[in-house]
Amino acid sequence: MSSVPASAFLALALILFCIGLYGALTKKNTVIVLISIELMLNAVNINLVTFSKYGMAPSITGQIFALFAISVAAAEAAVGLAILIALYRNKKTVSIDEMDTMKN
Repeated sequence: MSSVPASAFLALALILFCIGLYGALTKKNTVIVLISIELMLNAVNINLVTFSKYGMAPSITGQIFALFAISVAAAEAAVGLAILIALYRNKKTVSIDEMDTMKN
């Protein structure tokens, strides 16, 4: 049975995090920014599970933290999309530039 080295998982997480960071910092569409943030959270989850399996003292704690992070990400996505829908109803756009003020 061949084992995939930890560096492969860490490289994958690095690539996913960089793509998510690029999307969150450069895109003007709010939906794309939310997706990019979710991508960064998934990269962190890959790191948690990798260090849980390949770390100095392998245990299940990293996997438990990843489950908590997934549940927090699901709640964040639900709240973020609810706020986005409310803003879209008021502003009729999903552009971040148009959503910088609280007044109508």
